[in-house]
Amino acid sequence: MCRMILIAFDSTQQALRAEMLLEYADIEIDTRPTPREITAGCALSIDVPREDFWKANRIIKDEKVDIKGYYHKVKETYVTYQREEN
Repeated sequence: MCRMILIAFDSTQQALRAEMLLEYADIEIDTRPTPREITAGCALSIDVPREDFWKANRIIKDEKVDIKGYYHKVKETYVTYQREEN
């Protein structure tokens, strides 16, 4: 099972906005370069712990942050994260 969910963005502005919002909500995040396997318009992505995914997802939706998508690592590649409901 994946431990981290990666959020990819289409713009640096949206990535930095999400970073600020998630940090303000006391979610432990890691801002890092977007992996090569993910085609996105922005070079920044954010890793969120899986246990904080729903909280982060709610913040992103409520604040209307534009994202490319959610991903998780399977073996050596990233695939779209299939969000199961809590």
